[in-house]
Amino acid sequence: MLDRPKLTDRQQQILDLVQTAIERTGAPPTRAEIAAALGFKSANAAEEHLQALARKGVIELVGGTSRGIRLRGEALRSLQESRGRQFTLPLPSLAQLALPLVGRVAAGSPILAQEHIDQTYTVEATLFPRKPDYLLRVRGMSMRDAGILDGDLLAVQRASEAKNGQIVVARLGDEVTVKRLRRTRSAIELLPENPDFAVITVPLNGDSEVPFALEGIAVGLLRNNMLM
Repeated sequence: MLDRPKLTDRQQQILDLVQTAIERTGAPPTRAEIAAALGFKSANAAEEHLQALARKGVIELVGGTSRGIRLRGEALRSLQESRGRQFTLPLPSLAQLALPLVGRVAAGSPILAQEHIDQTYTVEATLFPRKPDYLLRVRGMSMRDAGILDGDLLAVQRASEAKNGQIVVARLGDEVTVKRLRRTRSAIELLPENPDFAVITVPLNGDSEVPFALEGIAVGLLRNNMLM
């Protein structure tokens, strides 16, 4: 078995901080978050320590992303073995959200009724440009060309109004659907992002055979491999 690389106290502190962030949120911290948590004057100081950790083989730095830090070797095994361990390092900028995951929705009942909630995920707030209220499991491939696939978890902010072009969650009778919204003078159109699916048209004159309600606006997307 190879000896563990010797780390300075500061390097060990930063490594623990990275492990803590992944443990709590499923994502590593940014350089700015490391600097804020440990009192560095700039993110450059955090970067220098991360580069040193990478040279010692305990992490890998991935370019092109602010959270491009991966644990390696003993550090990764330590994280996997630490599920019951409590970390005490502060992470002030890693705000977390507890979001209910909505499964099948019964006809005529609120989308966030307790019986619809399959489980709750804790996710990092900074994943989303606007705060979501719940996650909805996507069913089907009607939004494929917008990058929304069957089984994805759509982050949704509750809303009763939306702008043209926004991706929305709408209730049509007994069904809840994800589509892109378009309003015309005479109708609301729910547009798929897959040519194999038809546009859903809801007349504004009250002649629709199916009751319509807007449940929310999409503010982000998660795939199961992003969650821990």
